[in-house]
Amino acid sequence: MDFISSELQAYVSAHSSEASALLTKIDRQTHLEVLQPRMLSGHFQGRVLSMIAKLLRPQTILEIGTYTGYSALCLAEGLQPEGKLLTIDVNEELEQRVRSYFAASDFSKQIEYKIGNAAQIIPLLDLMFDLIFIDADKQQYPLYYEQALEKLNPGGFILIDNVLWSGKVLDAAHQDKDTALLRALNQKISQDTRAEKVLLPIRDGLYLIRKI
Repeated sequence: MDFISSELQAYVSAHSSEASALLTKIDRQTHLEVLQPRMLSGHFQGRVLSMIAKLLRPQTILEIGTYTGYSALCLAEGLQPEGKLLTIDVNEELEQRVRSYFAASDFSKQIEYKIGNAAQIIPLLDLMFDLIFIDADKQQYPLYYEQALEKLNPGGFILIDNVLWSGKVLDAAHQDKDTALLRALNQKISQDTRAEKVLLPIRDGLYLIRKI
C-alpha cells in the first residue's frame, strides 16, 4: 500500500489540513482496538475525500463500506446543508462504535447508517446520488460499480478505493482472486464509454469516475 517513503508520507500529511478532533480519535482508537486498522482511510486520504466532496458539494452521497466511519465523516464535510449521506456495512460488530462516532459528529442528522448486504440494499433505494464511494468487499466491486452507475445522477462521481492493491495489479506473478479481479475491473473502467475517469495514485489507488 505504501508507494512513497514514510518520510515523504509524513511530509505530505504535515502539509495538508488537520483532521478534526473526532477523526483523530477515530484513527487512534481504530488502530488500538479494531482488527485490520489498515482499512482506515487515514489522515491524508481522508483530507483528499473531504476536498473532493467540498469541490462537488453533493446533495446525496452513498458510501459502500463504512468500517469505523472515518471516511463517511470526511465525505460528509462536503455535503450541502440539507444533504444526506447513506453508508452501508455488513459488520454488525462495529455498529455500536460507529453509531457513537456519528452521534458525536456535526453531521449526525445527515448520516444514515445501514447494516446489511449492500448489493441487496442498493437496488431497493428510492434515491439517486451525486457521489458514491466504494470501499468494501473486493469480490463485489464489479457489481458495486454497475449498481453505482445505475444510482448515480448524470455528471455525478464514483470513487473506488484500493484499485492499485499494493501494486499487485502490475505484477503478473500475482494471480490471486482479488488481484485478478481488480486488474480486470481497472481495464473495464478505463474503456467504459459511459464515464470519464482518472486513476489517482493516492495511498492504495483511488479511481475517480464521472458519469457522462
